[in-house]
Amino acid sequence: MQILVTGLSGFTGCHLQPELEAHGHTVKGLNANLTNPVAVATEIAQLKPEAVVHLAGISYVGHGNARELYEVNLIGTRNLLEALDQHAPDVRSILLASSANIYGNHTEDTLSEETRPWPTNDYAVSKLAMEQMAQLWVERLPLFIVRPFNYTGVGQKEQFLIPKIIAHFWKNKPIIELGSLDVSREFGDVRAVVDIYRRLLEHCPVGDTLNVCTGQTHSLREVIALCEKITGHSIEIQVNPEFVRTNEVRVLSGSSNRLNQEIGEWKSFRLEETLTWMLSNERLGAA
Repeated sequence: MQILVTGLSGFTGCHLQPELEAHGHTVKGLNANLTNPVAVATEIAQLKPEAVVHLAGISYVGHGNARELYEVNLIGTRNLLEALDQHAPDVRSILLASSANIYGNHTEDTLSEETRPWPTNDYAVSKLAMEQMAQLWVERLPLFIVRPFNYTGVGQKEQFLIPKIIAHFWKNKPIIELGSLDVSREFGDVRAVVDIYRRLLEHCPVGDTLNVCTGQTHSLREVIALCEKITGHSIEIQVNPEFVRTNEVRVLSGSSNRLNQEIGEWKSFRLEETLTWMLSNERLGAA
């Protein structure tokens, strides 16, 4: 298939392209600014993709400009879907990347796709609004939505938590300042995520919404302990109140049952494997 990937140069896109190409697909990126509907429509009319992976957007929860979050994550996605509806007659599979942050704070141990969304920040609200807006197109476009839980890997920017920790260990820093330590997260591996995205794109569960997750959570103290074990370097943790978010999601763990039913078995990576990969590779940078 000829596949269009928005956000191709970003963190996930950089890993997704070789995954798709290794399975015989042709990959193109979108150069147009998603907030410019004319530019998006013009480029879609030229490319006429057979499949689309929509990764482009603001992915940092702490992004301070709410207007930009909604313009890019919501209106930008609407511009893309409108252009695909009007100018991509051969498109047969569209993956829209949302976020598990839409679930917010819940007391449930494991979050399924039926869990009521309870977004606690503008980023999560923008993603939930994007999901709702996409329903306007579900009768006309072969689209489905993924809700990835936290994942990381080589190439992710240092503004994100795990790359920040990795960078401190690379540099043998004696101290690291973090926010709340009373949070638990899934820390999936981008290599598993792009494998899942490729399989879903080929399968195309039209109209469905799926968690992309492992169901395994880890505390920040566990992450630090594993890095110390791998490197032999010890580091002191200091809590910086400026890094503590008042609307922090405390625990985020998902059910992958629906995903497993759709694509069958897939390779997940232990957190220690992911951290070892990152600690042995000094490439940082993509979003």
